[in-house]
Amino acid sequence: MTLKGFSVPLTPQGQSTLATLPPWHYSSDCLAIEYWTDPRAIAALLPPGLKPDETSAGRAFFWFLDWQFTGSNDELTDPARYQYREAFVLVEATYDGRPVNYCPFIFVDNDAAIARGWAQGFPKKLGRVYQTRSFSAPSPAAAPLAKGSRFGASVAAHDERLATARIQLEEQIADPSRVFNRPTTMRRYFPQLAADRQDRPPVDELTMSLTDNLAIVDVWGGTAELSIPEVRGEDLHQLAPVRVGRGYRLGMAYSVTDLQILQNYADI
Repeated sequence: MTLKGFSVPLTPQGQSTLATLPPWHYSSDCLAIEYWTDPRAIAALLPPGLKPDETSAGRAFFWFLDWQFTGSNDELTDPARYQYREAFVLVEATYDGRPVNYCPFIFVDNDAAIARGWAQGFPKKLGRVYQTRSFSAPSPAAAPLAKGSRFGASVAAHDERLATARIQLEEQIADPSRVFNRPTTMRRYFPQLAADRQDRPPVDELTMSLTDNLAIVDVWGGTAELSIPEVRGEDLHQLAPVRVGRGYRLGMAYSVTDLQILQNYADI
């Protein structure tokens, strides 16, 4: 009997697999904070093939996302398994002269999201992520998409706060492509445990995320705050802000069916 599943565990029925076969469909409410960090810290994190973007001078974005996921089996009706929250950093770099983002750190609160992320190259770790939600009924707690509304977000791991952000909306952004216009690259890496192969990972690739039917809507911009304290056992603080720019609140949706491999380091 054939064992089924896109990821472990593989079973005859395939119902226990953490990640199902694509297509994967995502929809989320997002907070994104633009900031600048030490360019040397970005350069130290980039894998071979990526170079610091000299024109960016250390520009990065810290993202918080409240996700709803579905595949081909009505997963959105099983929110206990497939709804999740996430936080990550994207630093600006170049690949063959092309402006790109690179994701060195990402935290998520769902094991299926970790499995899908590792398959793509996102270095996902378990964390606890929170952000202010918007509701339609009028209330001081509703946080509507309107001038003056305030939003907050945080990410923690192992009971320690790793980052805190707040934004205050000022105006709608007519053309979000002027802000969010770089593809995201990642390093897909899986080690071997066999003693004579621990320095030779079977999978070590530079990949680029492919997003089908990308939609970015209801984008608002405003003032922002971001703090990333030093926490023992984590390196995220190496990318702490030197200066904070604008904050953004938006809706985003896309589908994933494929992945682009830019370089295969295992062949070098």
